[in-house]
Amino acid sequence: MRRIVGKWRPSLGQVVGGGLLGTLGVSFVGLVALRLTGPLIGYRWAALLIAGAILAATLILGWLLVRLILRPVTALAGRAADLRADPMARPEPLAHYGTRELRDLGEIMLDMAGRLQAREATIRSYTDHVTHEMKTPLSAVRAAVELLGEADLDAGDRKLVAAIAEAGAQMERQLAALRKAAAAREPEHRGTSRLDALVPQLRAAHPALRLEVSGGEVDLPLAAEGLEIVLVQLLSNAAAAGARVVRLEAGAGWLVVADDGPGVSPGNRARVFEPFFTTRRDSGGTGMGLTIAANLLAAHGASIRLIDSDGGAAFKIGF
Repeated sequence: MRRIVGKWRPSLGQVVGGGLLGTLGVSFVGLVALRLTGPLIGYRWAALLIAGAILAATLILGWLLVRLILRPVTALAGRAADLRADPMARPEPLAHYGTRELRDLGEIMLDMAGRLQAREATIRSYTDHVTHEMKTPLSAVRAAVELLGEADLDAGDRKLVAAIAEAGAQMERQLAALRKAAAAREPEHRGTSRLDALVPQLRAAHPALRLEVSGGEVDLPLAAEGLEIVLVQLLSNAAAAGARVVRLEAGAGWLVVADDGPGVSPGNRARVFEPFFTTRRDSGGTGMGLTIAANLLAAHGASIRLIDSDGGAAFKIGF
């Protein structure tokens, strides 16, 4: 963890305790001063002078509390909001931390932000490297399959060549899904959207599904492009599972997507969001659809979970 070197800073206990003692001390000194100076200059003038002195001392105490507590806390909250809006922005230390506890909190936050940025960069770099390096061998596999397809082969060999071609296509689908999963972690869909505006595109993409929409006029804190990606993934899973009806219900800060398909078996419920987990690998499933949806939502401060339903699969998104 980075250590920010600077001048001596009081602890939070010293600041709070000093403020309380200062308030009591000013009041006590004021009473003593009133008793001593009242007979000399008159109690009225003494009270006015002492009130002015107490007000000045209180303002000084208030300024110290603002400088040592309120201003650093406000600045730290603003820095956290900036990092939330742009997680890849460089986390800069604050100009003034106030107390030792706030300095430690700021260091921890900046260190955590730096570690998360490094982890995200590593994942994206590794994903780009793997997908790039796999292009050449996959191209070679496709070329070999095409050449073998033109050769005079018996039925067994042709079956083997078809299996190789399907394996190559499966690898290409997995790599494409991996790129989408990495891209989904980049927060670029800030804004709001409504289901009513997305239903036409969703129905056009999945004409075999009947969509039942409730709460279509509710503003959801995710831009239409991002929400459409999430819903298309969920609808694709529902259609592939054999569902015919999908219910979309939105409320303030939440969205439920439920279908009438066979649902998720108890043994698979804990694994549905795992990368590359799928029960449809033989039919071309990559196991990355829900991972992509979860990554995109997490990058925008939202979450998705599988919830209980009377029939079919049901997912609840919390914004």
